Amino acid sequence: MTVSLDAAEIARQLADLRLEHRDLDTAIERLNLDPQSDELALKRLKKRKLWLKDCIARLESALIPDEPA
Repeated sequence: MTVSLDAAEIARQLADLRLEHRDLDTAIERLNLDPQSDELALKRLKKRKLWLKDCIARLESALIPDEPA
């Protein structure tokens, strides 16, 4: 029973991270269109987006059951 709760929690976290990732993607696109945008802010957003992508990949791999050797 705990395994399903863990999987449900991971799925919830994944949904949250994917939403934030999409939001950052939109924000980055908007900043790229603005010629007066802050380059440092843009770099920080891109770095955060990459970090989120790594977190998403780790959580997705945690959902895949281990196969016996």
